[in-house]
Amino acid sequence: MAINKTAGTARHRYLTALLLGCTALAPANLLAQEASQDVTVLAPITLEGAGDNDADSVVAYSTTAGSKLVTPILDTPASVSVVTSREIEQRGARTAEEVLRYTTGVATDFYGGDDRFDYYKLRGFDASVYRDGLPLQKAFGGIREDAFAYERVEIVKGGNSSVNGPSEPGGIVNYVTKLPRGERFGQAYVTGGSHGHAEAGLDFGNTLTPDGTLSYRLTARVQDSEKELDYSRDDATLVMGGLSWRPSDQTTLSVVVDHLERKGSTGSGWPLGTDFGRDVFFGEPDFDSVTNERNAVTAILDHDFGGGLKVNAKARYQDEDRGFGYAYVAGLAGPTVARRELFASEGSGEEIDADANLQYDTQLGWAGSRTVVGLSYQRTKSDNVTRYANNVAYDFDGDGVGETVLYPYPADLNYDWEYPRYIGDIDLSLIPVITDQATSSTVKSLYLQEELTFSDRFIANVGLRHDWIDGQQTNRLAGSDTRGDFSKTTTSLGLTWKITPDLSTYASYAESVLPAALTVEPEEGEQFEVGMKYRPAGMNALFTAAVYDLRKTNITRTDSSTSPPIPRTIGEIRARGLELEARAELTDELEVIAAYSYTDTEITDRLSPNQGNSLGNVPKHLASVWLDYTLAGEGARGDMTFGIGARYKGTAFGGDDNLVKSEAAVLVDAAYSYDVTSDTTLAVNVTNLLDEKHREAAGGSITYNPGREVAVTLRRTW
Repeated sequence: MAINKTAGTARHRYLTALLLGCTALAPANLLAQEASQDVTVLAPITLEGAGDNDADSVVAYSTTAGSKLVTPILDTPASVSVVTSREIEQRGARTAEEVLRYTTGVATDFYGGDDRFDYYKLRGFDASVYRDGLPLQKAFGGIREDAFAYERVEIVKGGNSSVNGPSEPGGIVNYVTKLPRGERFGQAYVTGGSHGHAEAGLDFGNTLTPDGTLSYRLTARVQDSEKELDYSRDDATLVMGGLSWRPSDQTTLSVVVDHLERKGSTGSGWPLGTDFGRDVFFGEPDFDSVTNERNAVTAILDHDFGGGLKVNAKARYQDEDRGFGYAYVAGLAGPTVARRELFASEGSGEEIDADANLQYDTQLGWAGSRTVVGLSYQRTKSDNVTRYANNVAYDFDGDGVGETVLYPYPADLNYDWEYPRYIGDIDLSLIPVITDQATSSTVKSLYLQEELTFSDRFIANVGLRHDWIDGQQTNRLAGSDTRGDFSKTTTSLGLTWKITPDLSTYASYAESVLPAALTVEPEEGEQFEVGMKYRPAGMNALFTAAVYDLRKTNITRTDSSTSPPIPRTIGEIRARGLELEARAELTDELEVIAAYSYTDTEITDRLSPNQGNSLGNVPKHLASVWLDYTLAGEGARGDMTFGIGARYKGTAFGGDDNLVKSEAAVLVDAAYSYDVTSDTTLAVNVTNLLDEKHREAAGGSITYNPGREVAVTLRRTW
């Protein structure tokens, strides 16, 4: 493939050298236990992640993703799921889609083997993505994340711009970077598997000074692999490290530097009406590929002034280079001839994000108060060029004969699968440029959040935020500049009733806003939600249920029925649904994760030709269950853990026109691990155990779900 990237080469060499010497620290939270005169005073207990132990449990109890406050999920007026590092490791998840497959309200894997982006939706909409509470990107269109970099993944269903700033109404996914545990620890592993998969990773840390004020962590992973499709790649490189300084129990400053690189494959698809194997390739071997690279530096400061006053500040700089190209099946040109089109994109970007807030906790009479006031800033710049070609002659005079090829390429793009022949070295410069633009935007925000707790039974949450958004786009093809500025205020209200200390119910209202283009009003969302949560005493478990009514207006959608796809404004969309989730350690031996979601979407705009239709790639029904059973070791035999999971995906339409529908399917996953010694484990993970094959929804071609993949991992911990 002829997409070349030159930006960032020197920066990459500098970053690589820096990473090799970097380390990271995570502050530990101290829980001091008060004592009366007749009780023994206990030493402080060190806990992780706001009281959760993500490395040893699949159940999390607290989060900051639903607000800027560390809050028990039981007290948060929103549907929140947390995938811990233990669950990620047990299921052998490496990508975001694999991490989120067993989470309620999340639809994944709807583009088959296409590796350009992470494909998942929340409540029917693309998810807004955050890292450590700072905005990162959208799932669709962003760089694919590496699960090994993160301690946990927090999923908040339902948009709330008063907390998150400009974001999608379906909700957010927040990746929490791995941080040290305040002690010497580590792991190293090697993995081999299907399609020539070879992988190695390490993750370790320790203190650097005798008093423990300076600590480090280094995380790295390298993957070299192919995929089921011929001529495909699935390579990845992650290097992450940092330093953390904790001069006192009240202050922590951490700096993390990371480099992520991915080389993958696009999905060319298969012609409609055929049933080829997943390995049969209809693209171009030297052209179909994805190359993404991202470098980032993050700083996080926490300081407790005492008297209930705290400050939190964080900032991140990142730059990225990305490119992909593929020849994809767009229809039939003959009985055994696939009509193909070329599409390519190359771009680069820079982003600065910062957020700082003051938190004040106090008692106001008979109400406990937690108040957060903060400022946030985001500055993004990007350059992007897209190219498109086909050999279709368009009929402009209506005589039934095509006269002009609008996007020509000087070679026959069609592919005869009975007499296969590839074009060879595709010259990128000969593919017509359809967009060439530079974009920049600035978001400045002021926000306020208030939490009032009455009699330890009723919790009221109020959020208020104002965003000033300025944007500029330079169209280099047209030689024009477009500017736009918006000013939006969003609010949120929530009320939680603690029926008992273990059972709560809540109702909430939240607004969201997201700029779609400089020349149209921002997209706006409005959601009403009620739910219930149960954390049974004496059991490590959390059960949640939620129903919601969500509306999004001023919608701009990409119409995939056109070639190339173009954005269209369709007015209003409504989504209503039910979400159920259980995460529980039923006994010392048995763990269960279960989820069900019903999502009913409808295009309600009277002016849309698709009025009354459902949104594309959104199944109405999703269900999953994962079980882990541990057989305790005896004598020379170590512990053995058996895992089995099933995922049900209901039918979904391939586009807003609702002309093509995907198939419903049940997929089975499995896992097995054996403790060779107290610090060495052998694990086997299998996705799609039965090699079930079904068609995903698509327009001019067929896409299939990924086939069976097996991975064997040997892991050593210390």
